[in-house]
Amino acid sequence: MKKYLLSIIALILPLFNFAQEAEQGLDQKIDEAFQPVADGFFDAIFFPIYKSETMEIPFVLVLLVGSALFFTLYFKFPNIRFFGKAINVVRGKYDDIDHAVVEPAYGDVTPGGDSIETIRDESEEGEVSHFQALATAVSGTVGNGNIAGVALAIALGGPGATFWMIVCGLLGMSTKFVECTLGVQFRDVGEDGVVYGGPMYYISKGLKSKGFKTLGKVAAAIFAVFCIGGSFGGGNAAQSNQATIVIKELFNWESTAAGAIVGLVLAVLVGIIIIGGIRRIAQVTEKVVPFMAVMYVAACLYIILSNFSLIDDAVGLIVKEAFNPTAFGVGGLIGVLLVGFQRAAFSNEAGAGSASIAHSAVKTKYSASEGLVALLEPFIDTVLICTMTALVIVIFNFGGFFEYGGDGSGVVFIDGVGYEGAGITSKAFAEYIPYSNIFLTVAVVLFAVSTMISWSYYGLQSWKFLFGRGKTADMVYKILFLIFVVIGAAASMGSIWKFSDAMIFAMIFPNMVGLFFLFPIVKKQLMRYLDAIKENKAKA
Repeated sequence: MKKYLLSIIALILPLFNFAQEAEQGLDQKIDEAFQPVADGFFDAIFFPIYKSETMEIPFVLVLLVGSALFFTLYFKFPNIRFFGKAINVVRGKYDDIDHAVVEPAYGDVTPGGDSIETIRDESEEGEVSHFQALATAVSGTVGNGNIAGVALAIALGGPGATFWMIVCGLLGMSTKFVECTLGVQFRDVGEDGVVYGGPMYYISKGLKSKGFKTLGKVAAAIFAVFCIGGSFGGGNAAQSNQATIVIKELFNWESTAAGAIVGLVLAVLVGIIIIGGIRRIAQVTEKVVPFMAVMYVAACLYIILSNFSLIDDAVGLIVKEAFNPTAFGVGGLIGVLLVGFQRAAFSNEAGAGSASIAHSAVKTKYSASEGLVALLEPFIDTVLICTMTALVIVIFNFGGFFEYGGDGSGVVFIDGVGYEGAGITSKAFAEYIPYSNIFLTVAVVLFAVSTMISWSYYGLQSWKFLFGRGKTADMVYKILFLIFVVIGAAASMGSIWKFSDAMIFAMIFPNMVGLFFLFPIVKKQLMRYLDAIKENKAKA
């Protein structure tokens, strides 16, 4: 570990010195080099199935929302029926059920060729508790998508985008349930007890069991590539980008190398944490995530309740604008719907499959138990935290501070100054809470760091799937990951979020291949778990 840390420092220090010695425009140079890459990936992933002068409908969003609706109906609204049970699983109410030996529901051997006895042994394995798995996964989703992403959605689509974010979050709960159940069901456990799981495993193993071995291998490899890209983009660069924005604003830092310097500092901090793997990450996130979420929610509630008389007006405006948007350039109802869906999907990642990588490491014998835990994520992330952020911004703008729609790129002008992302949220907080710029800066940085360390685990698992589980391969990935921390901090918000959106949404294509082949297995696993709970109650 010490050797690895010294290697990171040795790599970072020359870059830090370079940033300090740069005469001018270091951030701009990084952005100019990165922007064509971001534009290319974005155009490739968000190809439209309908296009007009005012809007485009990307196929990937239709696939995402349509799939979430299908799973919601097929499993008879698990997001509502099993909400209470999911909370009880996290509380540990059903932990004693995991002591029973459970056989696979699909026969005497697994898709990977393991016998029942092997599964019995593996079912004893796992690295984290239900709560730790949830905290790790939530830390990967509850990030600056909740602060900057919501502000971006409202800036582009107006208050109505919030309504469609909530709808997408509720539907996404069903998708999370399906993919995280499969993540545990098809996970691998190494000889050292380390768990390897996620879409790359359930796609390859699951499709092999259905007689599509080659398709499974190809789709799993494609997912792994996109997940690595997602870890560099939405799980990394977008986070450091927003942290840099609020830090520069707090200190009024105008240096043309400020972004690169902030990124280098964040890279060292993240590098120290991610050395320890999932156990270290879980130990950090189970403490940091609840703390920062509670503090942020408390601040939002303070602002909302301080303007109690405006709550019904804000809610009314959100609903009205959802179906009759007035934001300039949003493209009508379909346009604001797409803005809301896109930002919600980026925030909670339901359908991308990323969270199933963290949930795969849970200590359980029943895969559906963790699927139930996972459906809480979009609710926490989108329905609760994103909605609170949106209410704060909408209430703030009853003062007429900016025009919804802005310049069409996510920038709005307040007192003649352009603000974007977390900068908009910061202005809203500053209106009601003294020294809130300090509080929000701390919150954004904590959100960013927690998201980055969780996504480093997601990306590393995918990297291992492609390149093996050796220490050298790990080193290469982690160095690349830390470099993207710096790129994200230095580049512009526009190019970073384009790249991030493209990488996160690219994961949806191969992941859906696995989900639509394997969702019947999820139903069997769910029934087995519910039956076990009933039997346990009967014995009690």
